[in-house]
Amino acid sequence: MENAHVVTVSGAEFPSGHIVVEGDRITAVGPGPAAEPAGGAEGTERIDGSGCLATPGLVNTHHHLYQWAAQGVIPDGTLFEWLVASYPLWARMDAEVVAGAATAGLAWLAASGCTTSTDHHYVFPKGRGDLFEAEVEAARRVGLRFHPCRGSMDRGRSAGGLPPDDVVERAGDALRATEDVIRKYHDPSFGSMLRVAVAPCSPFSVSEELMTGSAELARAHGVRLHTHIAETADEEEHCREQFGVLPVEYLDRLGWLGPDVWLAHCVHLTDKDVRRFGETGTGTAHCPSSNGRLGAGIARVCDLLAAGAPVGLGVDGAASSEMTPLAGEIRMAMLMQRARYGPRALTARRALEMATLGGARCLGRQDEIGSLEPGKLADVALWRLGGFYDAIDDPVVAFAYGATPPLERLLVGGRTVVAGGELRTVSGQAAAEAGARAHRRLLTGDHV
Repeated sequence: MENAHVVTVSGAEFPSGHIVVEGDRITAVGPGPAAEPAGGAEGTERIDGSGCLATPGLVNTHHHLYQWAAQGVIPDGTLFEWLVASYPLWARMDAEVVAGAATAGLAWLAASGCTTSTDHHYVFPKGRGDLFEAEVEAARRVGLRFHPCRGSMDRGRSAGGLPPDDVVERAGDALRATEDVIRKYHDPSFGSMLRVAVAPCSPFSVSEELMTGSAELARAHGVRLHTHIAETADEEEHCREQFGVLPVEYLDRLGWLGPDVWLAHCVHLTDKDVRRFGETGTGTAHCPSSNGRLGAGIARVCDLLAAGAPVGLGVDGAASSEMTPLAGEIRMAMLMQRARYGPRALTARRALEMATLGGARCLGRQDEIGSLEPGKLADVALWRLGGFYDAIDDPVVAFAYGATPPLERLLVGGRTVVAGGELRTVSGQAAAEAGARAHRRLLTGDHV
């Protein structure tokens, strides 16, 4: 790949540079054209990046893929109102719904420059097939690097939680099921396409027993921890009433802060919370569109970054962030931080770093992905500028400030997933139709 404006994110930037890929690794990045390969050019593909911007592949740090099937159903309301209305609908899902929703959701992510995605799945109706396997298989077909998080809820309404009792599990059952998927799917090797995380849903749907058991399980197996925290004022009030402390104080008390933890949303943080995130290396998955859509607020991203805490971007579930492209969250994050802190709060390059290396730090993969450097995995996005974008001299500003430019090429471990704006691993039309079928199946509930 040569003649592109290459933004390594690790510091260097080459206005007309090259990236050399061998196998699944980057072997060279620099200015000017790439050197001729030793032994001649036979079997070598040269990608002309003239008029393009090359960035690391984007990293999605928070998602709920099954929610693709529930988009637009409950368009208004606070988080708690939205959840209460959504739980009965989600209780209808089966493996077929998850497979279709995950295929559509992951294809949509790939089309918006994403090379690595997490997923937080925490609703497991009994007798509906293997839901976790369904999304793992969808990620394999689409070709993205995948970090599925085995979620869980055990605190129904009868125990003071938010979800109805019929959509929660028992703590012991959830922990056993989580350990099973770690043993079956987790691959800790360099270049892994599949890593599992442990992810009880939230303080208002999970008991202290399950929270502490999840932390013990994750650390015993050397996998990461994830949950929702401090998303809304309702959650803050719930934690005060139920536990006598604020949400992050509750997690800290349970040993849930640390460099192996990244947390979704983190909108309502105190100054002490921000300091603790920096001190412990706890990561944040910032989901600006979802936070805005639900009226949750604007996260203190600039304060977290200043404290040295890892911050990545996430699109969140499609039912609370309809049709949100991951690349678009770069612009949304930048604008929201400026709305809160002023016009110099977050630059285009810092927002791009959050979407790439920041996300890699949250997932513990900063040595493998997130920047364009020799030795790292060849996860690369090539964006087509030119045309109307020629009115902006700085290609990073052109990329971040306005509508996202077309995706010319997407490589995951050197493998082409998108070329010329079209998916090459699965049919984009077929993926869209699978998502639509999942939506109809979920809404009708005929299979239940």
